[in-house]
Amino acid sequence: MSDVALSSALPAPSRGRAPIVPNGVLGMLIFVITEAMFFAGLISAHTIAESSAPYGWPPPDQPRLPLEATAVNTLALLVSGVCIFVAGRSFRKDPESAKPPFAVGIFLGAFFVFAQGIEWVGLIREGLTLFSSTHGSFFYLIVGSHAFHAVVAIGLLVWAFTSLLRRKLTDATFTTLRVFWYFVVLVWPFLYLKVYL
Repeated sequence: MSDVALSSALPAPSRGRAPIVPNGVLGMLIFVITEAMFFAGLISAHTIAESSAPYGWPPPDQPRLPLEATAVNTLALLVSGVCIFVAGRSFRKDPESAKPPFAVGIFLGAFFVFAQGIEWVGLIREGLTLFSSTHGSFFYLIVGSHAFHAVVAIGLLVWAFTSLLRRKLTDATFTTLRVFWYFVVLVWPFLYLKVYL
């Protein structure tokens, strides 16, 4: 069969058909899945270290983690996720109506990171450092990795908010960034339960 006959026998590619999932969203979903595996690996290593600790976990000579204060921070982060979700729903109907929940979501996310930073300073002063114990090493590695993701995500959300103010934010871009923020928000309760409790 000649190339001409073969090409005419094949169905013509459809033009103008929108993809089921925008490319940016698909790429972000793949990235989020790999990051979920990264955190799963950290949690697995933490579980092994915790179960094999000779004098209990956390070590008796190390400061205790602030459960109540971090619970408040966790609530702020979860509410931030709800606000960004509401902003996404509003954006599709009326981009202007997305601004208030979007701004509140960014503020609460920034509050979470700031409060966690204050917590770190207090724990370092009490003697919990990256090198003080295996407990300290895992705490700063796991919580620090999450904090890094949160800072990057907040930076991207701020950029998206400024794009919204200039009326240049697209639905596909906003959805892509929301997927990343939802990951940051939803992975934290698992880390909190494992590392703090």
